[in-house]
Amino acid sequence: MIPAATLFDPLPIKAVGAQLRAARFAAAPDVPGRGVCVLLNGQTEFIEKYFEVIDELRGRGFAVATMDWRGQGGSSRMTDDSRKSFVGDFSEYDDDLATLMNWVVTPMLAAGEKPVALAHSMGAHNLLRLLARRPASFAACVLSAPMIGISFRGQREFMVRAVTFYQMWRGRRAGWVWGMEARDPHKVTFATQLATSDPQRFERTQILLREHPDLRLAGATWSWLAAALRSMDWLRGQAAAVTTPLLAVGAGKDRICVTRQTRDFARRTPHGEYAEITDAEHEILMERNVIRAQFWVAFDAFMRAHAET
Repeated sequence: MIPAATLFDPLPIKAVGAQLRAARFAAAPDVPGRGVCVLLNGQTEFIEKYFEVIDELRGRGFAVATMDWRGQGGSSRMTDDSRKSFVGDFSEYDDDLATLMNWVVTPMLAAGEKPVALAHSMGAHNLLRLLARRPASFAACVLSAPMIGISFRGQREFMVRAVTFYQMWRGRRAGWVWGMEARDPHKVTFATQLATSDPQRFERTQILLREHPDLRLAGATWSWLAAALRSMDWLRGQAAAVTTPLLAVGAGKDRICVTRQTRDFARRTPHGEYAEITDAEHEILMERNVIRAQFWVAFDAFMRAHAET
């Protein structure tokens, strides 16, 4: 199989208010085809970080469609400082996903076929926003550490909300959330990061960001945080509307998203399943082999049950 890194041919697509970088990859030619998997990455991430995952999906017979959300990766940055994560409202991400579906995914599908999805963190959150409104859009979806609730790192939630409201009221929408500038990937070490227990995969991403510094993103602005809080509040009330077959995989040692809220949300969906990987940090797909193997066992069993063609 020719690796995804060699096949990568960025595809520019135009969303409302942003130019997005997308990509599509054919399934491995020596395995039975199983349709299209939409791969959605999380906040601060980018297509190249997922080449290993893309090849694992291709090796399972899936063609893959993916993209960088607005404000990150190779898509349009939304502030003068390209390290800042900025969005006015998560409906803007809805536009990004709709653009990917319309211009990249739909042309890849056979007549009457539905895609499946694998989505991580903020990407999983944005996918759930779509599923709450149009649950029949996908045959089955797997979520990795979805952003149902985020950790406030020891701060009280009411204080975080109050400070966010105050900063927005003062017009500091594009200002850094306190501490986020220090999360610039060029400053973060394996000892200070919060996402994985695998030093090799962490370093692989760091090498990519040193070679392509324009891909890096440090962290959230007040506007992004305010929008995320609004969207999470809305989404937690939509579990019953998500009737798509769904597997949510929680990370037992997640320090970025709240695993308990993921478990609760999945159990409130009509056709949701939940699995937890005890030793996993937030980025399950960037974890050690023994942890990733547990994820893929759960993924494969779920897809066999819900998305066989």
